[in-house]
Amino acid sequence: MVEVRTLVGAEIEPALPELAALRIEVFREFPYLYEGSVESEQEYLAEFASADRAALVIATMEGAIVGASTALPLAAANDSFIEPFRNAGKDPADWFYFGESVLRITLRGQGVGARFFEQRERHAADLGFRKMAFCAVDREPEHPLRPSGYRPLDGFWGRRGFEKQPGLVARLAWRQVDGLEVANRLVFWTKELADPQM
Repeated sequence: MVEVRTLVGAEIEPALPELAALRIEVFREFPYLYEGSVESEQEYLAEFASADRAALVIATMEGAIVGASTALPLAAANDSFIEPFRNAGKDPADWFYFGESVLRITLRGQGVGARFFEQRERHAADLGFRKMAFCAVDREPEHPLRPSGYRPLDGFWGRRGFEKQPGLVARLAWRQVDGLEVANRLVFWTKELADPQM
């Protein structure tokens, strides 16, 4: 039985060591191919946890974290994610940013990912945000490390009401599992909720 709940404020920090290990494990997979380290994870997650109005949605099983998803105001995110919005004439202060979602492979396809989105959207809406965004790494179809039978999550994201924005792109470099340091292209998906007063 998987339990999904949202952590905020001081509740987030105790979950960070398990989240760091899970990120390193899951992000080695295609399409991220991320060769993570404990040091880089600690730095990234400390910055996330200190952000005002951040939320961490965790999935637990028998007390252990088996999945997690982050969210914070875009204006509090890394500049690499803010810059594409500024360049497009969009005010970062209007947007809530959904960071990574990581889940053990044995638990995928059971609705946990949908619950991650539901809880992050509820958190954003409770804070008064009507615009939400996330980005996903964009790999070429012929990438040499692409597994046979791999299917992107575009359909899942579309069913959640998000639309791909090919002109809204972040660039972020990281060391890959093949040992290469690569500047990766991440394309944004966005969703705007109807104004409740309309």
